[in-house]
Amino acid sequence: MVYEKEEILQYIIEEDVKFIRMTFCDVMGRLRNVSIMPDELDRAFDYGIAIDASAVAGFGGEVYSDLVLCPDASTLCILPWRPEHGRVVRMFCSVHYPDGRPFEADTRAILARAVEDARKEGYTFFFGPEMEFYLFQLDETGAPTKTPYDHAGYMDVAPEDKGENVRREACLTLEQMGIRPESSHHEEGPGQNEIDFRYADPVAAADNAVTFKSVVATVAAGNGLCADFSPKPLPDAPGSGMHINLSVRSAGSADVMPQVMAGILAHVYDISAFLNPLEESYRRFGCRKAPRYISWSSENRSQLIRIPAAFGEYRRAELRSPDPSCNPYLAFALLIYAGLDGIRRSLPLPAPADVNLFTAPESVTSQYRTLPANLDEAKQAAKSSEFAAAQLPKCLLDYYTR
Repeated sequence: MVYEKEEILQYIIEEDVKFIRMTFCDVMGRLRNVSIMPDELDRAFDYGIAIDASAVAGFGGEVYSDLVLCPDASTLCILPWRPEHGRVVRMFCSVHYPDGRPFEADTRAILARAVEDARKEGYTFFFGPEMEFYLFQLDETGAPTKTPYDHAGYMDVAPEDKGENVRREACLTLEQMGIRPESSHHEEGPGQNEIDFRYADPVAAADNAVTFKSVVATVAAGNGLCADFSPKPLPDAPGSGMHINLSVRSAGSADVMPQVMAGILAHVYDISAFLNPLEESYRRFGCRKAPRYISWSSENRSQLIRIPAAFGEYRRAELRSPDPSCNPYLAFALLIYAGLDGIRRSLPLPAPADVNLFTAPESVTSQYRTLPANLDEAKQAAKSSEFAAAQLPKCLLDYYTR
């Protein structure tokens, strides 16, 4: 819902709001915020709130350190876990220089531009992430351990599945914030869980993804647990992915999904450093349903892109390589641009790999290119990629490939 400034100022008074969190992400997708009091909100809308950018990952050095947060009124949301009296709300913000110029490394703005570029060409993208995470116990000092909260398996039920109350509380909290979870269940790993979202427009979907991680971490902490979103927290257990479901509508009613998929397959190697930004991201590949080869199919989960069994508005492609350590704004923006490139160049979709690539012989797997074997390889690919350089500002590309 789009609010006018005056409506928000009135809402703050009527709902007894005492703190407004001005929220943004650093270039790695980590949520940041500064809280202001209601009397400062009018100034925030008119002039923005200044921050010291030198302390934020990827936002610059100490010489030119001032940046300004400008609130997006459409993202106003109460934080349900905060007190009823003296409520706390949050708004996502765009990041600008003091003279009003947009800050080039504002990844939310990069995604918004990608959405607008697609719209100008007649295409509308939608994203729905599937987030996996682990619940670990805390030690006697309250520090996180690597001891799983339970030892249940895929879609087990209580009492083996101890995480169901955490998932329930997280889903109800997200609903109160206007985010629509579709399903939740225990995953294969001990203490591993998954919550899936209904698809949304790209910026809202990315906002929801970073909000989700914050909500789950908060709910877990309230239950005396730690929520771990790293891609491979346990070496002998399944890794955690952030499977990205995407669909696209064409103003001309043409089915462009094959070209979109072809574009993603053509560029995924070069953008893996943004989809999988940690060294441990690459230890997840090639086992436990995490892909290694650049391929697609509608038949099994060993593929990079899978076409799930769905019809009508739920028809989509599922990209299975990204993990929760990625910045969803960057990930979605790069996937949009890769898809648009596939459409513009009418790239042909390769033949499907209707075979289990986890068990296929080398004579079969050798036909397919692999994803990068490690983070250094992914960085080198991004650094030399004309595609990545064309879509991202140099400062951001340098940060990810340094």
